[in-house]
Amino acid sequence: MKYRKRTFYTAEQRALMWDRYQQGDSLADIARLFGRYHSSIERVIAETGGIRPPERTRSDRCLSLSEREEISRGLVANESTRSIAARLSRSPSTISREISRNGGHHHYRASTADKAAWARAKRPKRCKLLCNKRLSRMVAKKLKEQWSPQQISGWLKRTSSQESFYVSHETIYKTLYIQARGALKKELIQCLRTQRVKRRSKHASRKGLGQGKIVDAVSISQRPVSVEDRAIPGHWEGDLIEGSQNTYIATLVERHSRYVMLVKLSNKKTATVISALIKQSEKLPSELYKSLTWDRGCEMHDHKKFTVATDIQIYLCDPQSPWQRGSNENTNRLLRQYLPKGTDLSAHSQAKLNSIARQLNERPRKTLDYETPADRFNQCVAATG
Repeated sequence: MKYRKRTFYTAEQRALMWDRYQQGDSLADIARLFGRYHSSIERVIAETGGIRPPERTRSDRCLSLSEREEISRGLVANESTRSIAARLSRSPSTISREISRNGGHHHYRASTADKAAWARAKRPKRCKLLCNKRLSRMVAKKLKEQWSPQQISGWLKRTSSQESFYVSHETIYKTLYIQARGALKKELIQCLRTQRVKRRSKHASRKGLGQGKIVDAVSISQRPVSVEDRAIPGHWEGDLIEGSQNTYIATLVERHSRYVMLVKLSNKKTATVISALIKQSEKLPSELYKSLTWDRGCEMHDHKKFTVATDIQIYLCDPQSPWQRGSNENTNRLLRQYLPKGTDLSAHSQAKLNSIARQLNERPRKTLDYETPADRFNQCVAATG
């Protein structure tokens, strides 16, 4: 059987690796820097649960390499231990122990002794949750009750009078993700809201598909003021809702009437989404489709094709600002009654989606003084006729 040779990285390579990971680069992008596969980088990142290990430093109390070289020179010159210690301003016992543990007077080598000392010094301190079993049990219990680490940390500080029961949320996260600490079981990660098996960079979600990656994007700040008050019909909001196995449906909501349209999609590729939206726009008179406000997602990369084909301007929301298309967000929540999360959305035909949209459009809405979206939209259609 042929075994694959394991890849080892230098300290400098690992530092670069962690720098790029914390900047939000993907594992594949990082691997290309070293001519490796992403699984090679995954092994290094997963060792500490996506948390960068602290850089090791040498204590000022320890002998340095230059001091060990002075010891080596002194031994070659047959100086006494006390003489070497006096020149280095160290205790004679420190010099004596250094020589004894690294080969004695005849075999002492400075570089070898320094490497051995660095290896022996690697004795990680036991974490707080491992030293305090009662605190560890309390944290585990609250995690199982779906409390976040920050809530646990704040609650302990407020309710406990003993500082030994104070623990930061960062310590809880590190103990969960770095299993070598041995205080909290790995299964408790499933109690976190994200349920991630390793920590991600806070920049990761903003890289790759962010604002700067959509060429010639027209920001929502450029949307006409007349759209804001919802008095004029024909301005729509849209987004995708996701199901299991990478299945998607496009949702469209008219801002004036809250009228809903659903569009079946085979995938979320920009060509697929844009083509489906163009086809859907042809079913409405131009007076009732003047603009579209969409989330800033990768499916909008080809937004200019939609505008050229339909003469409808697309305005993109600011990153991570779903409230800027509030009608669409609210409608998506209502749709989950019919299209629950985690279900395969490809099982629904376009006819079924039209039926679901009809049910929503025929439900009276408080925001419309209990008029239905269908009635309000039909009035708009009649006015255009």
